[in-house]
Formats: sequence, C-alpha cells, structure tokens
Amino acid sequence: MIDFPSPGPSPSPYPLGAATTLAELAEDPHPRLASLRAHEPVSWLPELDGWLVTRRDLAMDVMRDAATFTVDDPRFSTAQVVGPSMLSLDGAEHARHRDAFAAPFRPRETHDHFASCIEQETDRLITALEPAGAAELRTAFAGPLAVAVVTEALGLVGTTAATVLSWYDSIVRSVSDITAGLEAGPAGAVAYAQLRAAVEATVSDPDAASLLGSAAGRLGLPEVASNAAVLMFGGIETTEAMITNALLHLLRHPGQLALVRADAGLLDGAIEESLRLEPGAAVVDRYATRDTVLGPATIRRGDLVTVSLTGAGRDPAVFPDPDRFDVRRANARLHLAFAHGPHHCLAAHLARLETRIALRSLLERLPALRLDPDRPTAPYGLVFRKPPALHVLWDRAA
Repeated sequence: MIDFPSPGPSPSPYPLGAATTLAELAEDPHPRLASLRAHEPVSWLPELDGWLVTRRDLAMDVMRDAATFTVDDPRFSTAQVVGPSMLSLDGAEHARHRDAFAAPFRPRETHDHFASCIEQETDRLITALEPAGAAELRTAFAGPLAVAVVTEALGLVGTTAATVLSWYDSIVRSVSDITAGLEAGPAGAVAYAQLRAAVEATVSDPDAASLLGSAAGRLGLPEVASNAAVLMFGGIETTEAMITNALLHLLRHPGQLALVRADAGLLDGAIEESLRLEPGAAVVDRYATRDTVLGPATIRRGDLVTVSLTGAGRDPAVFPDPDRFDVRRANARLHLAFAHGPHHCLAAHLARLETRIALRSLLERLPALRLDPDRPTAPYGLVFRKPPALHVLWDRAA
C-alpha cells in the first residue's frame, strides 16, 4: 500500500484578503485596496472577521440597501456607549431620529446659521497663530475650530468648548476600545452621563433656543442625548480630518495649490478631491440581515460587511488616474466620503462650509504657507484617517 500525504488546508478563496492586515490598512492602505478592488472587490478578511467592499458600485449597493445591510446590530460599538441613535438605527426609527435634527443642516440654513460663527472662530485662531511663523495645525487650528462649531451647533447651556472636547475624547476612547474587542473603561460612561445632564438642562431651559430643544419636541430625552453625542462625534472627528487632509493635499502639490491661489473658484474642487483621495472616515460597517449575493461573493446572514470609502474613492472605473490629486477633476464629487443612502452624513453641508472658510482664511492670511520639511507627515488610521500632526511654516510679517 502506498501512503499518500494528507492534504493540507484548502487554500482561501480570497487569498488577497487572507494576506491583508489591519496594520497595513491603517498605515498605507491604497496599494492593498487597489489589488483587492481589481481582484477581490468583495473579500473576506480574517483579521477583520468580515467582508471588505472596495469597488464603488458595490459600496453603493451596500449603503443604499438598509433592509439587507443594516447598522442596527448589537455589535455596533457606538450604540453600546451612547444608546440607539440615527447612526445605529434603520427604517422608520432611523428616519424619526434623523428628521428631528435635519432642518438646521440644509444648505441655506447651514450658511445662514453657521457662516458667521465659523469666520469669527477661524479669525480668532489664525490671529493667535500668526506671529509665530510656525504651528502644528491639526491640534492648534483644525481641531479647535471643529469643537467650537459643534459647541455652537448643539447650543448646550453653560457648556464650554473645552468641556465638549473632554466628553468627546472620553466617549471616542470607549467606542475605540469596544471596536478593538476590549472592555471600555468607565470614563466614557461618565462623560456621556455628563453630556446627557447638559442636554436635559438645555431642553428644560425656557430661554434656550437650540437644536436640542427643537428635537425634544419630537424625541424623548435619552434619544436627544444619544443623537447629540453622535453629532458631537461626527462634527469633531471627521471635520478635523477633512480640514487637515485637504490642507496636506494642497501643500504637498504646489502646482495644484498655485491653481487654487490663482482661481479661488477651484477651492471647492480641491476639497472634494481631497475627500475622494482620503476621506476622514475611511470605512463604514453594516451587518447582513439575510443570506445574499454581493458581486462575486455570497454573504451570510449576520456577517459583518465593511465598506471601504477610501477604496471606492480611487476606483479607476469612475476616476481616471485615481491616485492623482487634481483640483480640476470634473467628477470628484462622486466620492462617497459622506457615505450614501439613508445614512448619508446629515451635516455634510456644514463640514464643507467649515473646510472652505478654514482653508481660504489660512491661504489668505499666512504668506507662503508650506509644510515643515523637517517634520514630514501622512494620514494614518484604520477607521478615521488624518495626519497625527501637520507642522507648517509661513513667512512672518516684517
């Protein structure tokens, strides 16, 4: 009798996914996402314990079909910290939560309500920075601006921007711990309790005309508080990243920056192109409610399906020469940085307005603004991507 060796484990039907690490996706995801998009556009990643979708058309299919790919799942980390909100609900309940907050974030209302506040805070921050000739703009400018605007948007009675930032830091830390499979510490729960108390005080104040007060006419207090936390989270994290990433793209490409300086009308194109190349929120998670087929893959009920907004933004079927930063790109706005479908970012118009005013003011007021050559940087992060620091120089006034 001849002894034949036992067969080894069968090869993965998704070899690229099997070889993909979360560390790689956090550090420099673009080469790997390009390979996945070309060969395994819906791929199983063992390190993710879920599917990763990288092709734009398939990403859109997932995000617009909330009946098949839902956010309403016990594993959704944000809901574990702040409770159900527009971020973690679908269907009629999602619409009820979202509609209570929607009115101030329509285009006209956004400009009328927030433009002056953004301009004043931008002016204050730049005036403080101007004499130095150097700064780290993520933490000294983009972050404080985002916090100030969120504080204004929420209208919490007796609450400062510093307090809002401390709540945000603690809540985000708890969400990140849960996402990483760790047990969240008590700080997030304490911060959320304090936020909820501030929401209650604001809603009960007869002299406070705020977004929260108007929402309280349609939602219960716990629902107002949970959505306030979600607005705080989105308004700070992703807007800070949006401003920082756009500035980095412009300063890395002097030729493109020169085009914007010569034609201010190209600034919006630069912002959209930056969002396409490096969205502040790199991925969004969904959970399959039933067995289904997505592109070449068979998804099982309960599977995690993660959509790579970053991968979709560099799909060459939609964006020719997709890795090039081109402020004149005609279809840059087809990116999915603000997601798609029912969960399209509620405050997208506000984020765009904030970024436009911030960049315009920086370029106008800081002569010869440039990257510090001794302190190179690059976006980093698995879920949220931005430079850890953005050190810049400019010419001080004589």
